[in-house]
Amino acid sequence: MLRSEVNAIIERSDAFMRQHGFILPPFASWSPEEMRSRVASDTPSIRDGRLGWDITDYGKGRFGELGLVLFTLRNGSAAALAHGRGMLYAEKLMITARDQINPLHRHAIKTEDIINRAGGMLVLQMYNSLADGSVDETSDVVVATDARLRTLKAGALLRLAPGESVTLLPGNWHAFWAEGADVLMGEVSTVNDDLTDNYFREPVGRFSTIREDSHPSRLLVSDYDTWFP
Repeated sequence: MLRSEVNAIIERSDAFMRQHGFILPPFASWSPEEMRSRVASDTPSIRDGRLGWDITDYGKGRFGELGLVLFTLRNGSAAALAHGRGMLYAEKLMITARDQINPLHRHAIKTEDIINRAGGMLVLQMYNSLADGSVDETSDVVVATDARLRTLKAGALLRLAPGESVTLLPGNWHAFWAEGADVLMGEVSTVNDDLTDNYFREPVGRFSTIREDSHPSRLLVSDYDTWFP
């Protein structure tokens, strides 16, 4: 992706969130230079928890067809999760555009609630895992949608209207997209680790490769290793 494209996506994503009543925290609008200064002084948790903007095309360069906008609002640590105390949770806001696919994947550790906060219909395709972690093409999937247990055929589509949610357990394979209009999504989960806890069925990259045709207006979480030595 071009950096100028990323800058434009961030600007319209922030406007979309505000349109639906969600105001991001102050660090969402910090310039790269301010972010670097603040992380070095009083906000190291932004770097450590990889909080902030994440614009991904899954390494394929077709963001309109295959991509997602994410903003990580809060995130605990693997150490806290291992000890069972402290910040054991994470929260994100996400935007999936109409007919923009987010590829089939699972998590080994993270349990997450995916919530349709506003917009169109959120559609998920779901499968169980086999013992080796691969996709189970045959067994029924039992999931909780707003505390109601539902049984789906393997590969069936689950549609969530605004206000509805689904709980995804480790091993639940899922792909998702928006129907009818762009969808503002929420995610509430156990500690999130996008570096090691994403397993995709097809070979894709979790983060975008950025071509620097302009200065970044905001840093992406994938920029942090470069900007925060």
